[in-house]
Amino acid sequence: MLYTREIIQKIWDAQGYGNLAVWKDGTTAVIAPGEAPEKNGKPPLAVFKPIPLVGGFSMLDFATHDAALLEAVEATIREAGGEIERE
Repeated sequence: MLYTREIIQKIWDAQGYGNLAVWKDGTTAVIAPGEAPEKNGKPPLAVFKPIPLVGGFSMLDFATHDAALLEAVEATIREAGGEIERE
């Protein structure tokens, strides 16, 4: 199961290092922009770009409690066929 706030924290941590790829089993990896990662032959559900998503927040707590950001992450995962819930 994927958890929204956990993914947002990982997106926050990936700032300046690359994009965050998220797989259906909950694993994540920071990847270089433009890279097409695969794990066990499967592509990720989503690849999040940190700066546009969380770069405007001065603190992680603001990002993890922003309703629009929470909904955007959840919609991206669900549209890709994954299951996600808020903690």
